[in-house]
Amino acid sequence: QVQLVESGGGLVQAGGSLRLSCVASRSIFRFNAMGWYRQAPGKQRELVASITSGGSTNYADSVKGRFSISRDNAKNTVYLQMNSLKPEDTAIYYCNADYYANYYWGQGTQVTVSS
Repeated sequence: QVQLVESGGGLVQAGGSLRLSCVASRSIFRFNAMGWYRQAPGKQRELVASITSGGSTNYADSVKGRFSISRDNAKNTVYLQMNSLKPEDTAIYYCNADYYANYYWGQGTQVTVSS
């Protein structure tokens, strides 16, 4: 079993930055991959960014060049640095972990970008 706890969300003006953190309840060293998803009201949950155990990253086209995902195995933490935020980035952001083909989710953290 894996628990994931996100933090770092909040209200920010367009053009601002936020850094989300996701702390896992166990070592993430053996996690196949971790990622950030988001869900806006009335929309489906979508992948924002992911990072594999080997450090390979993948981004949604809408956030490329603005967001950066990273992991700190020593702290069991994955980060999402979000720069140049836009109102359309407003959503609940969820952390996800792929651990031996079992998928775990955090409770989500709200990000609101005002225009």
